[in-house]
Amino acid sequence: MSTHVGNKRNTIPQIKLMKGRGKIVSLTAYTTPMAQMLDDYVDLIIVGDSTGMVAYGLNSTMSVTLEMMINHGRAVTRGASKACVIVDMPYGSYQESPQQAYRNAAKVMRETQAQGIKLEGGLEMLDTVEFLVQRGIPVMPHIGLMPQHANAQGGFKAQGRSKDDSELLVAQAKAFQGAGAFCLLVEGTFEKAAVAITRAVEIPTIGIGASSECDGQVLVTEDVLGLFSDFRPKFAKRYVDLSSIIKEAFASYEQEVRDGDFPAKEHCF
Repeated sequence: MSTHVGNKRNTIPQIKLMKGRGKIVSLTAYTTPMAQMLDDYVDLIIVGDSTGMVAYGLNSTMSVTLEMMINHGRAVTRGASKACVIVDMPYGSYQESPQQAYRNAAKVMRETQAQGIKLEGGLEMLDTVEFLVQRGIPVMPHIGLMPQHANAQGGFKAQGRSKDDSELLVAQAKAFQGAGAFCLLVEGTFEKAAVAITRAVEIPTIGIGASSECDGQVLVTEDVLGLFSDFRPKFAKRYVDLSSIIKEAFASYEQEVRDGDFPAKEHCF
């Protein structure tokens, strides 16, 4: 059941109340046209720092800047009038201190008009999350596999394999709930750990490569559409292969231009 009420935008309290009342549908977006297309079908749009890899050809999210995220955030909030929009905080924009995080998160909220922000981290980010929430910034912590921590985690490896690791993730989830987080993103986590996290907290969990028992799911839209082939995670389901359709269109256009068939009379003034 969608949280959409008429043409009103989904709010943070509405998303939070979906725990146990229906699955939360989420996808990523970085542009106005994509946000417009997604808007009727998702409860939540995440403007992910994955744009660094998908749109800029970077080999990780580490080089994504605050300015990039603000520009993409603006584009998405212009295109989405119903979905709740959450913007990723890029690497280096929030880890130094709660004060640094607030300055940059406030800038993101003010300049994009998004409804909240997402940040990666474990218990070391607890004070920061609480600091932001107390100052009116809704926060979605991102736990499990954290792309911004790929160097420390030894690459893009699933987390929560052992009992100790699973218990640590549950402890992080509970602590973030206590700090006022409205939702949790759980990425690349062994299913038992993701289930334990979801059952341990009273706020929604959004899974990506986690478990169907999470309260919602998110995928990178370009993976869903078959538009990004440089890296395809195991957990990403391709619902259509648009890349082949697009290439066919390009090939037809090329041939018509070379043959002089385009533009035809109906395309000219």
